[in-house]
Amino acid sequence: METLEQIKARLEKVLPLTKIDIVPNECPAGEASLLVETARALEVARFLRDDAQLKLDYCSNVTGVDWPEAKIKTKVKKKVLVEGVEKEVEEVVETIRSGYLEVVYHLYSLELKHGPVVLRLRTENRLDKTQLPSFTPVWRGAEFQEREIYDLYGVIFTGHPDLRRILMWDGFEGFPMRKDYVAPDDYEYEPTPHDEVLEAAKKHYPVEAKPDEVKAEVKP
Repeated sequence: METLEQIKARLEKVLPLTKIDIVPNECPAGEASLLVETARALEVARFLRDDAQLKLDYCSNVTGVDWPEAKIKTKVKKKVLVEGVEKEVEEVVETIRSGYLEVVYHLYSLELKHGPVVLRLRTENRLDKTQLPSFTPVWRGAEFQEREIYDLYGVIFTGHPDLRRILMWDGFEGFPMRKDYVAPDDYEYEPTPHDEVLEAAKKHYPVEAKPDEVKAEVKP
């Protein structure tokens, strides 16, 4: 199979002006991925599926990732004058990375028996611009997995044929897989609370009347 660099080069030739970046991965598997701009994502997806050298016809899994706003520290080198002598020193620069949601697709070719090619899409933010195009029209196997990401992370997949909750119930508030999600402590939906859940739930139980108070309410 072609390298990601080769795939990226061919994509940029077929779809000029499309922004595509290779994202490294420091995990043991070392699977780098293609980060694609949202506006051209469907065109990229169709190319990956239909290209004769790739034929990535199978989407094995779709994963959601929450990236909250974070402080990023980077080391930069700069030249300064120390007692009239120019020296190179290392300085730590702190910047703020805006938060966003990410969806990761693992693609294989069943016909050519190769893969994966990892594809990434990112939302503009985590608040009101969480739309991404659905890949269900390209890989039908993405349908339920995109619904799961919508349910747990809040990504709105435009063009999805049946976008509704799949694990949580209608009316559930929030997105449980986001890193800033705060779980309720009353657990009204928990039929048999236990351990830490039970201790948290007790705060919401009715206060039992003391024996003296019960006696006072009994009429003679």
